[in-house]
Amino acid sequence: MARGESENRRVPVDLSEGFGERLLGQLLDRAHEMPPQLIAPLVAEEVKRVGGWDVMILLQDYEQLMLVPLPGRGLVGGEAVPIDDSRAGEAFLHLTAVEEARDDGVRVYLPLLDGSDEVGVMGLTLETVEDGDRRLLRRLAGLVADMLVTKDAYTDRFFQARRREPMSVAAEIQWSLLPPLSMRTPQVEVAGILEPAYNIAGDSLDYALNDDSLHLAIVDAMGHGLNASVLATVAVGAYRHARRADVNLDELYSFMDTAIDEQFGPDQFVTAQMMRLNIGTGHLQWVNAGHPAALLIRDHRVVRSLENPGTLPVGFGGATPLVSALELQRGDRVMFFTDGLTEEHQPGQEQFGEERMIEMIEHVGPTCGSVQQMARALSHALKRERRDLTSDDATLFLVEWRGGTADHLATLDF
Repeated sequence: MARGESENRRVPVDLSEGFGERLLGQLLDRAHEMPPQLIAPLVAEEVKRVGGWDVMILLQDYEQLMLVPLPGRGLVGGEAVPIDDSRAGEAFLHLTAVEEARDDGVRVYLPLLDGSDEVGVMGLTLETVEDGDRRLLRRLAGLVADMLVTKDAYTDRFFQARRREPMSVAAEIQWSLLPPLSMRTPQVEVAGILEPAYNIAGDSLDYALNDDSLHLAIVDAMGHGLNASVLATVAVGAYRHARRADVNLDELYSFMDTAIDEQFGPDQFVTAQMMRLNIGTGHLQWVNAGHPAALLIRDHRVVRSLENPGTLPVGFGGATPLVSALELQRGDRVMFFTDGLTEEHQPGQEQFGEERMIEMIEHVGPTCGSVQQMARALSHALKRERRDLTSDDATLFLVEWRGGTADHLATLDF
């Protein structure tokens, strides 16, 4: 035998399936060609194999207030449950399984995570719950979340389940344009919320994590209704086109400005703010095109506005913007927002204002662990403070920088 032959010979490995691997593998194998309406009974069947019953899949509604049951054969239906006052909501908010002892067994709620984006919650009941059950259920919930996200591209049923009110055409367009409204990695976390969820039009946001560069943008198109939605769509499309061409921040403005001007002429515009964050070093750069300045939050206090010399709104052909820069500290949060949060007012009364908004940020921030919790809590608190008035789109988008490196995750043994 040649020397190299013995060195390269494969070491025997036991490839036989255990119960958990077989269950998850069968679910994955069957799901590939499964039509969307059969996902629910398939999940219920697999849960039954581990001794579970009363399976429920709850999806977050578009206002981020409720968890609504996904209908389907084999799933338990019922009423929507509030995120802020339920055991299912506790699992959703804290990204962890919640167990509730009942007369007939243990009710378990598991967050459905597609990557770091929360899809909803899966509930089921078991007679008893051991560590092996917990490990298998956690992996099952992850697979179910992936299936829901994959099949969502082929059906309207999941969208319809999440929608609790009629939605305008403009809002339909905007929701189809948005990326997932939350993302979490060891180095950075983002979360956003838009209102009114069922009538949003001119506000939009976008982000992408390309290696160590987190790209972010928030836009606010003039006007209301369908025209504002179309304006925002073109602005975000031009932003993505330029971003994927890897141009500098100041060049992004020119790409977007030209696209809006050529399509809509000089009388329509979009305010925008674009940022890039090096998630390894915390180096933040930004440009501003007529948009409210973002806020830097450190230790739950707003320490400064991220002012920028700026330029005219997109579509007006302004001068090339100057790029501003800042070194973030670990744990810093940056909040983008549109003027709908601060300019709301009743006829004859003063605007809500940035000062009151900052007071709410500093009041709500210490009670929230994650930026997703803070985005939800702050948006809903601000809306209550405005007496539920939302005559204009109101959007906020939070980013937290944690620093460090995520390279070790590729070698972890899960």
